[in-house]
Amino acid sequence: MEAGKRCRAANGERAGPARGLPGDGPEGGQGPGNGHGAAGMNVGVAHSEVNPNTRVMNSRGIWLAYVISVGVLHIVLLSIPFFSIPVVWTLTNVIHNLVMYLLLHTVKGTPFETPDQGKDRLLTHWEQIDYGTQCTSSRKFLSISPVVLYLLTSFYTKYDPAHFVINTASLLSVLLPKLPQFHGVRVFGINKY
Repeated sequence: MEAGKRCRAANGERAGPARGLPGDGPEGGQGPGNGHGAAGMNVGVAHSEVNPNTRVMNSRGIWLAYVISVGVLHIVLLSIPFFSIPVVWTLTNVIHNLVMYLLLHTVKGTPFETPDQGKDRLLTHWEQIDYGTQCTSSRKFLSISPVVLYLLTSFYTKYDPAHFVINTASLLSVLLPKLPQFHGVRVFGINKY
């Protein structure tokens, strides 16, 4: 308890109860009569994230958009007349995993200028999600979704050995970099800079 008060005091925070929101009344809000005035308000601020890459997978509707885009990819591939059902499922799985590998594990930095002093320029998008915290809901979703697609693909290809090998290799290529043991690791120096 005392350590927390010392940390807050060192950071310039008040040791008392947390201040409320405007309109909370006289018990500590930033309204009139409490001495704070409008100086503590952030009017016109777009977001408070130093790096918006860290929270993009927690945005409203992003998981639904992800699932819909995989479904649209599968329907587009199904509409090609000379592809069989097993080939379409394998292509859906391989294309999904390839795109996810490229977007999450090869692209580094941020696509916009951030005030983080270049701290995240050597981190992949996967390493930036949720500030690098492991086992968050976003990371679990992005780890489980390729496995679910792999299981569906294996079922609809009737566990054909050729499709099974291709799909397993594709799954491992996208699942292994997500393990906490590989956070920040560049195998053989690939993608180091």
